[in-house]
Amino acid sequence: MRAGIPEHGRVPKYYAVKARLEALLDELGEGGTLPTERDLAARFEVSRETVRQALRDLLILGRLQRRGRGTVVAGPKLEQPLSLVSYTEGVRAQGRVPGRTLIALDRLPAGAALGAQLRIAATDLVWHLERVLLADDERVGLESTYVPVQRFPQLGGEFDPDSSFYGYVRDRLGVRLATAEEKIETVLATPREALLIGTPPALPMLLLHRVSYEPDGRPVERVRSLYRGDRFSFTTRLSTG
Repeated sequence: MRAGIPEHGRVPKYYAVKARLEALLDELGEGGTLPTERDLAARFEVSRETVRQALRDLLILGRLQRRGRGTVVAGPKLEQPLSLVSYTEGVRAQGRVPGRTLIALDRLPAGAALGAQLRIAATDLVWHLERVLLADDERVGLESTYVPVQRFPQLGGEFDPDSSFYGYVRDRLGVRLATAEEKIETVLATPREALLIGTPPALPMLLLHRVSYEPDGRPVERVRSLYRGDRFSFTTRLSTG
């Protein structure tokens, strides 16, 4: 394969349409409204299903966004650093306005698996903080944070759900995060998650699992973050050391 074209040179019809659509997107610019499927099919002299397949690819790639009944050219993806910075800091660094919508803040038993990760008993209580993540009022993800109630007893009363949890534990409680273990995988959202984020269930998502630690190695939090694959990418710096 070279530039997406098989060596035998036979280009799938939808792929050729996709290439022409990408040129059209560059002409329209960010926020530009795409013509209807019917108009595009007539312009490219192909079936509407061929146009639909090309549009699906561009939606997954994050080049397009659904807006009401229309489709518009999307802006660049958010680039979140893979480091111990908060979602708030990462989004602000790109000139966007971060926000969150609270879904749940409740207490529940840790259970065996979560208890082992946080090094507490399975019967110990944890706070479960679930929030929809926003960037410029656009829903881009869903985050669930779990922390021991015994360690953060006042969380339910004094924490602002629209603010950074990292900022809260650092500035108000003096807790410093030093290291983290993180795993990233691609998944499809559940129907509930897709509804909360406002995306089709078939849209690929980036799922991050993180356990963060203090300098002495004590776990502070367990986080499950689900990000829209069409609106997010992640960056990191590598070295040989």
